[in-house]
Amino acid sequence: MLDWIPDKTSSVPLYIQIKEYIRTNIENGRWTVGMKIPTQRYLAEKYGVNRSTVVTAIEELIGEGLLEGKSGSGTRVANNSWSLLSALRPPNWSVYVDNGIHYPNLSTIQKINQLEFQPHIQRLGTGEMSPSLFPSAMMKQILQTVSQQVTSLGYEEPKGSLGLRKEISRYLATKGLNVDPSSVLIVSGALQAIQLIAIGILKKGSTILHERPSYLYSLHVFQSAGMNLQGIPMDSEGLDVKMMIGERRKTNAAILYTIPSFHNPTGLTMSQKRRTDILNTCERESLPIIEDDVYGDLWFDSPAPLPLKSHDRTGQVLYLGSLSKTLSPGLRIGWLIGPETVIDRLADIKMQTDYGSSSISQRAAEEWLASGMYTIHLERIRDELKRRRDIALNALEKFFSGIARWNTPTGGYYIWLELTHSISPTVLFEQCLHHGLLINPGSIYGSYETTTIRLSYSYVEPLDLQQGIMNLSHIVKELIKQ
Repeated sequence: MLDWIPDKTSSVPLYIQIKEYIRTNIENGRWTVGMKIPTQRYLAEKYGVNRSTVVTAIEELIGEGLLEGKSGSGTRVANNSWSLLSALRPPNWSVYVDNGIHYPNLSTIQKINQLEFQPHIQRLGTGEMSPSLFPSAMMKQILQTVSQQVTSLGYEEPKGSLGLRKEISRYLATKGLNVDPSSVLIVSGALQAIQLIAIGILKKGSTILHERPSYLYSLHVFQSAGMNLQGIPMDSEGLDVKMMIGERRKTNAAILYTIPSFHNPTGLTMSQKRRTDILNTCERESLPIIEDDVYGDLWFDSPAPLPLKSHDRTGQVLYLGSLSKTLSPGLRIGWLIGPETVIDRLADIKMQTDYGSSSISQRAAEEWLASGMYTIHLERIRDELKRRRDIALNALEKFFSGIARWNTPTGGYYIWLELTHSISPTVLFEQCLHHGLLINPGSIYGSYETTTIRLSYSYVEPLDLQQGIMNLSHIVKELIKQ
């Protein structure tokens, strides 16, 4: 009865073949109730499969009541009743989940995503503006205006509302970008633009260059599309151009992803000289660029240098912008700027995936830009974010001197905290949770980042921000002693 072996060329998973073979033995009376079946190790060797494959088959039969496993006495046939043998069996959804092509989030990120909605936790890492900074009165006015204008909410054209694309073009002109509305694609946040690029214009197996550390590492968009990530070290001015050239030639990289202004997670801003060097180098190397500028409007004392796209002479820069960091993530409105051939291709793919971003959100975004309220709102939140940054810096000076180093961001949301002692990121994360603090350890932006933390001053209220940084310092000091 054990001379059967599974068919490894079959499309049916091996564990299901083994499961059905055991079921047949029970049904035919070969394996009777109470009989001890062969060991998992023996079956694995006999069938020429991994032991885990046999374990999966047996566990499912135990779950169905046909087998039972008792500690120390092996696995025995528990039932051969026709009701169990003939019952309709549900699909094993765990197998389907495991076989999905999109990688799951890192376990720490999954925890962060779940815990951010717990009411009594201090969110020191959240990349979002505080609800208290939401412009409620302005938004009500915008929505009232839009509601009076709306006669229908049908699908928009593939690239998005023409009215919104025109307003984006006008707005980007203030940042040195000369953009025709036909070169604008409206997306549901910059993340969707990254997804469209990954599946729409890059080949499987391509290498993506990026700053190290990088926001990309905490995503699996490119990896799930079968691509590789290659980090480039940074200094105080931005990513290392010589290293970029070397990696480009070594890996034949397909594209560079960069966040030049108020970088996520480090908060650094690329100098004008480095931007020029990168753009000129990428032109010579024929290396396209994805420029992520979602934080670019959030400067404090003076604007960041003009975007790379403003000096793009060859159409090699794909430029990403969004209202998620400056106005509201709930609007789900962003934009992708690039050559028309690229925009047309990605617009077609977007139509296949969601048939266009929300019509009402596009109308609201257009009104924000056309009315001038967006500019007024930006002035307010820049002042408030700067105030919160200063509170965070003062707290760091008071509580982290001697045990950490940090930068002084000139805009955006983040301070990159580098501890002077090595502490397990997992232990630090769990200890912080135990004390009601939710942090973003640097390891979610690069596995080698074992002594860093991304602190955000954008979400927590000022008094809680100072208290949270003090509590974080106590936890770090205790772990250093251990």
